[in-house]
Amino acid sequence: MDHFALKDGVMHAEDVPLPRIADEVGTPVYVYSRATLERHARVFAEGLAAVPDKLIAFAVKANPNLAVLKVLQRQGYGADCVSVGEMRRALAAGIAPEKIVFSGVGKTASELVAALEAGIGQFNIESEEEGVELAEIAAEMGLTAQCALRINPDVDAGTHDKISTGKADNKFGVPIDQAGQIFGKLAAAPSVNLRGVAVHIGSQLAELAPLEAAFLKLGELVKSLRGAGHTITHVDLGGGVGVPYRKGEITPAPADYGAMVARVTKDWGVSLIFEPGRVIAGNAGVLLTRVVRVKRGLNNPFVIVDAAMNDLARPALYGAYHHFEAVQPSGESMTANIVGPICETGDTFAMGRECDALSGGDLAVFRTAGAYGATMASSYNSRGFVAEVLVDGDRFAVVADRIDAGSIMDAERVPDWLA
Repeated sequence: MDHFALKDGVMHAEDVPLPRIADEVGTPVYVYSRATLERHARVFAEGLAAVPDKLIAFAVKANPNLAVLKVLQRQGYGADCVSVGEMRRALAAGIAPEKIVFSGVGKTASELVAALEAGIGQFNIESEEEGVELAEIAAEMGLTAQCALRINPDVDAGTHDKISTGKADNKFGVPIDQAGQIFGKLAAAPSVNLRGVAVHIGSQLAELAPLEAAFLKLGELVKSLRGAGHTITHVDLGGGVGVPYRKGEITPAPADYGAMVARVTKDWGVSLIFEPGRVIAGNAGVLLTRVVRVKRGLNNPFVIVDAAMNDLARPALYGAYHHFEAVQPSGESMTANIVGPICETGDTFAMGRECDALSGGDLAVFRTAGAYGATMASSYNSRGFVAEVLVDGDRFAVVADRIDAGSIMDAERVPDWLA
């Protein structure tokens, strides 16, 4: 459920008509619903009610906007970060350092130092080499790093190859058959408290079976590590639960996910960490765009909108689907190719899509754009960065300014020897 719906024939975000936002802020613009964010955060937490000891750490990469993070901080969420920039955003939003988990395969030495200085709750170590480096840095600083070892369980998540992270040939984690040896070596370092293990097999999972398979493997590893004399107090189960992008699409319910987790982990005796991202933010946002013009095509007309692949990259990157609909539908429909203005054929949102009838100047939205939307934006074709808005009831605020191409150019310099 989300809070984007037609009222008197006009799409609203909660109680704000989208044309009002378009008039005052311009397009394209991301629009987020506070009520939807809060509802999804509550429903996910309620789904895990049977798990007694847990931390829910929002995957900041899904939507790092400070206002979004603040909403989730007020819901008691922590943060899963994959860069020092994301960590600083989480801290700026008021998320307590002990509720921050630092994941990511390429943490630099300077990032490790910054995270140690911040006193974050847990490092998810991605390799033996990273663990050794972290131990050395922590020792030099006179600190002890709280850590878990990320395991690659060689489980196919059944999702898009580019967002699958748990197969043997993916870059994340250490092979499960080498985990015992690597864990023993890293646990021997006095500056590292290697207190558990972590796993994350991919994003936008449509079924629970791959997650359960990975968790069962992890449970066996926990048993083996304890048998070898190691103390295991924390297990990070990652994220990955999918959301519906198409109308009628069925994805795992948080309650079903929580029931599976509670059943699989009931005898583990650990504190569990979860890293939901898309399932919290995805349907809490839309990308509001205006039709530039409708161009005659060979088979279908081209609906050219002012949003582009630099604003919403998922269709160009993954062939991803985003439902597209008019803000003020007439009741008529058309079959069209929906494209942006970027000078690339890849700047195509849909081909041969049945959608609301649209004309130049009309407003439309791409649905389920609250996750992996603005955060993946670029300034390709010198188009600047899209604005972001948060709606709260009958009011809204710009929570990320539009950065125009001129401002980006102002940060560039021509050296004297070219003047």
